[in-house]
Amino acid sequence: MSRATQERQEVQESTTAELAPGVVIPLIGLGTWPMTGGEAADAVARAITNGYRHIDTAENYGNEEAVGEGIRRSGVPRGDLFLTTKFNRQWHGKAGVREAFGAATRRLGTGYLDLFLIHWPNPAEGRFVEAAEGLTRLAEDGLIRCWGVSNFKPAHLRELQAAGLQSPINQVQIDPEHQQLDQLAFHRGHGIVTAAYSPLGRNGGFLSAPAVTGPAEAYGKTPAQVVLRWQVQSGRVAIPKSADDRRQRENLDVFGFALTEAEMAGIDALDTGAPPRLDSDEFGH
Repeated sequence: MSRATQERQEVQESTTAELAPGVVIPLIGLGTWPMTGGEAADAVARAITNGYRHIDTAENYGNEEAVGEGIRRSGVPRGDLFLTTKFNRQWHGKAGVREAFGAATRRLGTGYLDLFLIHWPNPAEGRFVEAAEGLTRLAEDGLIRCWGVSNFKPAHLRELQAAGLQSPINQVQIDPEHQQLDQLAFHRGHGIVTAAYSPLGRNGGFLSAPAVTGPAEAYGKTPAQVVLRWQVQSGRVAIPKSADDRRQRENLDVFGFALTEAEMAGIDALDTGAPPRLDSDEFGH
């Protein structure tokens, strides 16, 4: 039995994942990079109107103000939304994380965050453990509902664990051609939720693969919907970016059908074994 199959058998159908007691994250979120300004505000407002309740942004995207504007424009109460943002290495450290929180919430126009992530580990600086400690204090003070990490390799996660810290979620690049099976196995073995950014890839070449187009034709779905279904049926959070009204609605509409084990295995077989686009031991901001 493959590790991917084993992972799926442990997952029950749901539209959310639990990060902590009382904290659930919708499995489909709106990615907002690289949108900025009016485009980002319009996309966020439109997405919320279309039914999105999970919005993902970051300090480094330069669009937190626009995301906040889109949320306000939607008219949906803040408490009905799940808002994630991430901070840069400038703020790594216990005190710095609190400063990062204050700056992020001012830009977003909200008093709290549902999820606050260390965007990159920047291991050469050696301060991501301190940053995680700062995040736990924000959570204890009720300023954030949950904390987590992004782009952390198993080695980085082990450093957190050695300090008595367990991130409930890790946002990493996962798509059919970049499945990072060792990363997923580590997450599964340690109860870490996987959030997939760029879940539809960058060039979308695999969207024309028979393993994707076959189920799309069978279920009357788009290839992108099939791939997002593969992501959530595997128990992962997926954060596709779209400013298009039709595609936003399609990206949410992935819970009314299920892929067979053979269809899932067909998409699993598209994995090239290639590493993620950026190496988090070397890249970071």
